[in-house]
Amino acid sequence: MTQTIESFPNAPAGWSPELARQIAEDDDIELTEDHWEVISALQEYYEKVEVPKLRQVKDALNEKFHSKGGVKYLHQVIPTGPIAGGCKLAGLDVPAGAVDKSFGSVA
Repeated sequence: MTQTIESFPNAPAGWSPELARQIAEDDDIELTEDHWEVISALQEYYEKVEVPKLRQVKDALNEKFHSKGGVKYLHQVIPTGPIAGGCKLAGLDVPAGAVDKSFGSVA
């Protein structure tokens, strides 16, 4: 399925599906419908909150994807971290605490 900017009404300015594809390619990720669903969910959540906090983003994603396995499922879709890696693909700022520079992605 071809993704267009119209498919992402909550996308941040300057973001496009092509940009996400380039980021994914640079990170050796092959984008699937599951990835696009996570990208869309993150963009939708960020549109609703003024300052996203790590725990709140994690809880929102866990709730949204509960029927598929929640956070465990999301880590399978985006092994680099559903929040850190997902935000990068979605063109969003990663919430504080999602990446530990001495360890890597933690969320």
